[in-house]
Amino acid sequence: MTQNAGIIGMGHAYPSGILSNADLEKLVETSDEWITTRTGIKQRHKAAENEYTSQFGTKAAQQALERAGLKPEDIDLIVCATTTPDQIMPSTGALIQAQLGAVNAAGMDIFAACSGFLYGITMVESMIRTGQIRYALVIGAEVLTKYVDYTDRSTCVIFGDGAGAAVLGPVPEGKGILATKIKSDGRYEEQLYAPGGGTKLGTTHETIDNREHFFKMKGNELFKVAVRSMSDISAEMLAKAGYTVEDVDLVIPHQANQRITDAVASRLGAPEEKVYSNIAFHGNTSSASIPIAMDECLEAGKIKEGDLVLLTAFGGGVTWGATVIRF
Repeated sequence: MTQNAGIIGMGHAYPSGILSNADLEKLVETSDEWITTRTGIKQRHKAAENEYTSQFGTKAAQQALERAGLKPEDIDLIVCATTTPDQIMPSTGALIQAQLGAVNAAGMDIFAACSGFLYGITMVESMIRTGQIRYALVIGAEVLTKYVDYTDRSTCVIFGDGAGAAVLGPVPEGKGILATKIKSDGRYEEQLYAPGGGTKLGTTHETIDNREHFFKMKGNELFKVAVRSMSDISAEMLAKAGYTVEDVDLVIPHQANQRITDAVASRLGAPEEKVYSNIAFHGNTSSASIPIAMDECLEAGKIKEGDLVLLTAFGGGVTWGATVIRF
């Protein structure tokens, strides 16, 4: 006997620090108009020097647990999606497990860039459905501003910090995750990557001098692949669940760039009022963007019980995915 899996509690957290477009004008050759017209971003949250990824992941998880009516010891698995871990080892998921006091949970990380939250949802859904676990936390947490090159205006204006968390558990028939799929294509590696610090180039004076540890992006090439991949997999998952875009109450895409969001919505045929965007206030928070946006929608009453919600993401790797949920 299989068991439907769904989201039963959400939370989010981000730094109090704000980096506005006006602030960036003082750091790099750019302007509010240039940033806004190309990305839709007006500001982003920025962590302080003494703040790090697991802190925000833990805060978001605590809020999600409280809303789910569960205690940390009820959780069987913690999956943290992040590209900016606290450290190379141990995993940020294990560190969050300790900070929460989730003594019965296994903790681990998923590294799938901006698609990481959907990767975690897809993995955990199958484990709940087959009875391997009962409750899990899927967290997207990032401190991206520590990995951006503030001499490169094409990347430093985009990224922000924050975390979002979802508690997944058993839900009634007809509710929860109805269809979900993840994909990747490593041939597009150099469209969004950070080459330094791994076993290929290592960490040397040369890699530091060449700024190889910061994010690098080919935005124009990435745009086309992102729009096609997100819209195609979204249509595929809606069809698998037995619905069309007309049946969807809300589309929550990864908040990468407002132009990408608009292009995906247009290709899907989703009206503007059904597509959520918060990129103006948070920037691109990678794996955290979808759970932050979902929790904002729940808090504002934009997602109600019975609503059909489409999630779709695209990230470095490249990776992408889509999930259809009935709340």
